[in-house]
Amino acid sequence: MYYNSSGIYFIVILAMVVSWIIQWRLRSKFSQYAQVGLQSNLSGKQIAELMLADHGINDVRVISTEGRLTDHYNPTDKTVNLSEAVYAERSAAAAAVAAHECGHAVQHATAYNALQFRSAMVPALSAVSKFMPFVLLAGVLMIRSTVIPLGVGIVLFSLTTLFSFVTLPVEFDASKRALAWIDKRGIVTPQEHAMAKDALWWAAMTYVVAALSSLATLLYYVSIFMGSRDRR
Repeated sequence: MYYNSSGIYFIVILAMVVSWIIQWRLRSKFSQYAQVGLQSNLSGKQIAELMLADHGINDVRVISTEGRLTDHYNPTDKTVNLSEAVYAERSAAAAAVAAHECGHAVQHATAYNALQFRSAMVPALSAVSKFMPFVLLAGVLMIRSTVIPLGVGIVLFSLTTLFSFVTLPVEFDASKRALAWIDKRGIVTPQEHAMAKDALWWAAMTYVVAALSSLATLLYYVSIFMGSRDRR
């Protein structure tokens, strides 16, 4: 029996197109909401420091990092890294991002299970990512003689797919914490809160699409593997 993989090809291409659309929409939303000044007149840096203080977190630094949409929390050195615009801006977009990244710091401080699991996967994924592309390439090139390299590559790639899906609850929870705090603390007005929520929703969609794209790619390699076995 021949394993038909044409549907997988379509899914991979569709995922790429949707990913591009989501990224474009995200940048558009952040550019739009960056123009809306906060009534509280707090910068991203000030909001981040205030949220950390409110949660009793005193060992995390808020620093500025180069680039756009490069914001992230680093659990290794306990730093909330805000892009230059978010760090200095006083907008609904800056408030959303700053609070979201602090949401990760709160997760770290409270030993949030999903974050701990994801962090535990990082060392293995860092090692795997260095040679996984070569294993997959070798697997595809050698598929007529042996399926072992591709099988190994699929197992390794499945770890990256799992990581993508584990990331989803971590990101959604950080946004939930952020929105609840900025609302309770009075950082934003109801209108600004709606903008912040919308911005974080589009940001979350990038992770959803990334996870689905990873799954589609995994299925693509599985289809090659199964097709080769069926032709034997």
